[in-house]
Amino acid sequence: MTELTKRVRISQWDALLLESLRSLGWSQDELIRRVQQNELPTDGPSDFDYTELVTGLASKEPEVFVSAVTDGYQIKYNTIRGIRSWIAVAFGREPELSLEEGSEAVTSELTKAEYDRLERVLSLGWFIQELRPAAGETSGLYRIVPAAQTN
Repeated sequence: MTELTKRVRISQWDALLLESLRSLGWSQDELIRRVQQNELPTDGPSDFDYTELVTGLASKEPEVFVSAVTDGYQIKYNTIRGIRSWIAVAFGREPELSLEEGSEAVTSELTKAEYDRLERVLSLGWFIQELRPAAGETSGLYRIVPAAQTN
């Protein structure tokens, strides 16, 4: 799948489950096989219950599941707390969450690669504002805000 090809869209919860499994260091093929055969962790560092991924996306839409793992995905609908959780799970960073009405945001350090990846998975209606750009191998500081705050 090329960047010009539309990525599959998955729920925010499925994305969190998938990123939690990626953090275990499995190859794409191993991740797909383990989910399809329900050979998933039931204890350990993760608080996730992967049953929904196995009985939901992986069994009901297997092509979408495999494409999400191998080609990437876009989240159908993000929430502010979901974005904070996704960054924490996918990148192992604890972003700052601001819930003040009218200025809701998630603020996080991101490398250029992390920025690019986050930009690809965010649902429509969210924007990444650059506060301090990433330079070379160093992280930059970014705020993720709803579109309503960019007008």
